[in-house]
Amino acid sequence: MSEIVGIKFKDTGKIYYFAPNGLSFNKGDGVVVETAHGVEYATVALDNCEVPDDNLKELKPVLRKATDEDVKRHEENLAKRQDALRLAQEMANRRKLEMKFVDVEFTFDGTKVVFYFTSEHRIDFRDLVKELASNYRMRIELRQIGIRDECKLKGGLGPCGLVCCCNAYMDDFERVSIKMAKHQGLSLNPTKISGLCGRLMCCLKFEDEYYADTLKFMPKPNSEIDTPKGRGKVESVDVLRQTVVVRRGTTEDGFELDEFTLSELGITPVYPDRCASCPAKEAETDDEDDTDVLPAEEE
Repeated sequence: MSEIVGIKFKDTGKIYYFAPNGLSFNKGDGVVVETAHGVEYATVALDNCEVPDDNLKELKPVLRKATDEDVKRHEENLAKRQDALRLAQEMANRRKLEMKFVDVEFTFDGTKVVFYFTSEHRIDFRDLVKELASNYRMRIELRQIGIRDECKLKGGLGPCGLVCCCNAYMDDFERVSIKMAKHQGLSLNPTKISGLCGRLMCCLKFEDEYYADTLKFMPKPNSEIDTPKGRGKVESVDVLRQTVVVRRGTTEDGFELDEFTLSELGITPVYPDRCASCPAKEAETDDEDDTDVLPAEEE
């Protein structure tokens, strides 16, 4: 068994594991660590704990707990971000570069500044980098990010009224497709199923596994099935309640609508074993549906 501590460099970032180096940490403590990008300030997200050695690669040690001086330097770096964003955007506007600056990071040791920006085009920003370098007297790095990454960095309230999932707790983005909205019987109107970033909402993925598995044994709409009251045509299905509405009779002679549970129809739900040791079955692909491009807005 090896002892580890989990840290985050950003509130919405991934958790990285380091060796505690004989120190005891609590969630929220500030620490100073060495990474491939140099010495960095981070926050403890996971207290000291032990894990099996076979689950670990070689870990770098935590250099030290953050001192008052370290915290002060970190706060000063954060305070400089807004001015740096404004200055970089002004420089880009003067050069008529179609780029929108989203965030900026000053490294803890003060040797480099990283600017994050979005753009729909490939940008030649060499002259901009030179001007920024002459202004800050340190290494400058510009990173182009996607619109979903921008939403994750800036946050905001989603259509549900809660903080965007990507900003609140998600570490990574997962692929979201139109097929997931269809599984859940949602309107394909882009305004109904898109988030602040303009892409399909991440939460469509959360329950898709249940819907996809349940729909495999639910009767298909417009299909004919036998019921305790006779044969009829399936009008609709409720995946969450696992019920089926069946129409019996014809339009000329009149018809009746009855709701049946799966047990009443003699259907036994069977879900695949998705334990950690069992590889999940690959989802069926559909070239038309397996995309995150939204359809044209419905009337």
